[in-house]
Amino acid sequence: MKIAIGSDHRGFSLKEELKIYIQKIGFEVKDFGASGDESCDYPDPASEVSVKVSQGHFERGILICASGCGMNIVANKYPNIRAVIANDVNIATVSRAHNDSNIITIGSKYVSTDVAKNIVELWLTSDYEGGRHDGRLNKLKQIENINFA
Repeated sequence: MKIAIGSDHRGFSLKEELKIYIQKIGFEVKDFGASGDESCDYPDPASEVSVKVSQGHFERGILICASGCGMNIVANKYPNIRAVIANDVNIATVSRAHNDSNIITIGSKYVSTDVAKNIVELWLTSDYEGGRHDGRLNKLKQIENINFA
């Protein structure tokens, strides 16, 4: 599975740790985020990752900023994206099982490196349950296709 990862300056250190860990557990990862801790605007890396996942170039994406909120807002603006703030393992796992999430956002201010590794591993190895959840995801697709013009 190919994973796109991105961060702003506040998520840079955690992103660097997670890239190594993601490769260690057997996934391919490509970095679209900040290259250091110099200030950068979160919409830029969030958009890059979201476009890549939305278009199917990557199966999943991981975005990291201070809270996870800004990145999550940006990601969910794109079609085919089901992003959640996954600052704990339970949300990460349920978001895969019930919502087929394809992007998680993590708040580096609130999540330690060890917890973030657990979140990422569980999320990457969890499956979507389908079944009763399919109808709900179909409703999300219908919402994406509403033309308000």
